[in-house]
Formats: sequence, C-alpha cells, structure tokens
Amino acid sequence: MPEILPVLAEVVRSGFTEGRHRGSLVVLAADGSVTFALGDPEAPVFPRSANKPFQAAAVLHSGLELSGERLALAAASHSAEGFHLDLVRTMLAEHGLTTADLKCPASLPLDAEEAEAFLAAGNTRTPLAMDCSGKHTAMLAACRANGWPLDSYLDPDHPLQKLVRETLEEATGDPVAHTGVDGCGAPLMAVSLTGLARGYRALALASAQSPEGRVVEAMRAHPAHVGGTRRHDTWLMRELPGAVSKMGAEAVQGIALPDGSALALKVEDGAERALGPVVARALSTRMGVSSAVLDRLATVPILGGGVRVGEIRAAF
Repeated sequence: MPEILPVLAEVVRSGFTEGRHRGSLVVLAADGSVTFALGDPEAPVFPRSANKPFQAAAVLHSGLELSGERLALAAASHSAEGFHLDLVRTMLAEHGLTTADLKCPASLPLDAEEAEAFLAAGNTRTPLAMDCSGKHTAMLAACRANGWPLDSYLDPDHPLQKLVRETLEEATGDPVAHTGVDGCGAPLMAVSLTGLARGYRALALASAQSPEGRVVEAMRAHPAHVGGTRRHDTWLMRELPGAVSKMGAEAVQGIALPDGSALALKVEDGAERALGPVVARALSTRMGVSSAVLDRLATVPILGGGVRVGEIRAAF
C-alpha cells in the first residue's frame, strides 16, 4: 500500500482547506475490467456492512425462505425507524425467537433524528435498535430452520458463518484475507476493494432466481428497509433504476449498476461524511451517471454559527 493515499475529499471552511480525507477507490466497467483506480484497491479492507448483501445471500443458500421487506431488512443497516423495529419484532416472532436471542449489542438508533425521538419517548438502548438487528434475526432464523446451534451463531466456525465465507469468496473472487469481529459481533471478513467491486458486479448481474439475485431484487424494491428515510443508500436505490448500494462503517461503499459496472471505495480515516461527495463524483465523472440524487450528495455543508460557510467536496 502507498505510504500516503490520495485525497478523495477535502473540507473547505470560509475558503480555507482545513482537512482532507484520503483513501482508495476502484471503478469497474460493465465487462468487469478496471477503468479507474486511486490509492491501493488491491489491499484488503474490512467492508463492514458493505458485506451484508452477501451475508443475506448466504442465509438464502442455507435454505431459509425470505423475500420482500424481510429479505431487504436482512441486508440492512437500518435506521431503527418504526417500520424497521416493527418488522424485526415480527420476524423474530415468526421464527419462534425473541430479543433475548439476538447477540448484537444494545444500541440507540443509527439515525440521529430517530435516536432523539427514541429517547424522548422514554426508550433505552436495545438490541432491536441496533442497525444490524435485521441481519441477526435472519441469521438466527436460518439456524433454527437448519437445526444449527443458536447460541454460537456468531462463531466463525459455525456452519452459517462458513457458508457466509464461501458466498463472499465466490462473489468477490478473493480469498478472505483476515477475519475479525464486526461492531455487531458477527464475523467480519476482509477482501480487496477490487474484489468488493467484483462482488457487487456479481450481485447486479445475478439471475433473478439465485439467492444473490433475490437479495438484490429485495434491496431494489424496498430501499428504505436497507437504510432509512434519510440515508444515501436508500436515495441511490430509489433514484438510480436498478442500482444496488450498500455502505459500511468506517466509510466503505459498494455500488453496482444494472449493466454490471461497479465501484468500491474506502476512506482511510473512516470519515463517513466524505462518502456522499466521493460517491457522487465517481458515479458522475467515472461511470457516466446523471441524476438529481448525485447533486444532493455532491457536497456536505460546513456550518459556522449555524450558517453554511463551506463544504466537504470530492477532490479527484
């Protein structure tokens, strides 16, 4: 990896550049060839929640039947809006599970506005509100359907997690370089950004009957269940027909368009505020996408005294 990665985004306040976000990015053409790269996209990264579509596909490969909103929620980093929480509760009940079975940590909603409303209503941290609770519910349901142990469903050697690894490696073409523990407690498997882009390309081109194709169709049909009302993955999938998009913590992003073109990126310092501008620039200038949603993502306001005095913007 280069000692110093290139600048992907810059923070400009009152006409002065006060910060820079560096990282790596790769763009694939529809045929899978690399058309643009910055930094070191061959270096392994933890995709974090950008791996969730592959985890959801593994749940289907196990034989569990999920579809529609339920399958979208299995691939989600949800905002814990009311409709998210209601569906997690419903899914748990449908499979004879309870909140006590979830091994994701007790959390507040990921979305700041939802967190304020959640606390104002007198609620406290709960595993239900953790953005990965849909994924965990689907994993537990798959274990119940297959007679696999519930208590150890997050163990890397558990049959379900072995299936996740096989699914991820098959889609990305990368062997898992390292296995760690994600914020939700699930096994976290590292691949290269180029591999991640290949994986998203595979998702976009998967047959409608395959587990991967079913996951993508659910995400496209129910984008608000994948993210939330105020989340850029939701906006992108709503406004770019056929796109599949999933961000991950520490500023990772995977996106593919219906023709198989794809991108993957990682902001080195984990600053998620840089994702929107970088994604918008890559989609518009390197993938030929034109849409009002990219105009909304292209800059993030920098405030001074409550007034906009600058912006975070792409720098490539």
